[in-house]
Amino acid sequence: MTDATDFKATLEVFENPRPQRNFTIEHHCPEFTSVCPKTGQPDYGKILFTYVPDKWCVELKSLKMYLQSFRNEGIFYEQVTNRILDDFVEIVQPRRVTVESQWTPRGGLNSNIIVRYPE
Repeated sequence: MTDATDFKATLEVFENPRPQRNFTIEHHCPEFTSVCPKTGQPDYGKILFTYVPDKWCVELKSLKMYLQSFRNEGIFYEQVTNRILDDFVEIVQPRRVTVESQWTPRGGLNSNIIVRYPE
């Protein structure tokens, strides 16, 4: 599956107030939605970001708008989690980041996808 729509331009950054120090930022999006490309049914989950900024920090309203862009996107869990990481790394350029998606159960199974940069 290819990424039909490029949402990363939505992400904005601001200068890290303490670039000389390693510190961790956590952002939680408890109401993430996308669409299963196989069934067309909505998928519901949480997206968790844990990152150490370098020169830039992500601006929260832009992160919210970016994540909301996936609401009608037909995309598998694994693809959307990796795509979010790739877009975040390209725009924010953190020292390191972990993106975790935690999906609500479907058919008695729930899934968590965890991706990291650098590996």
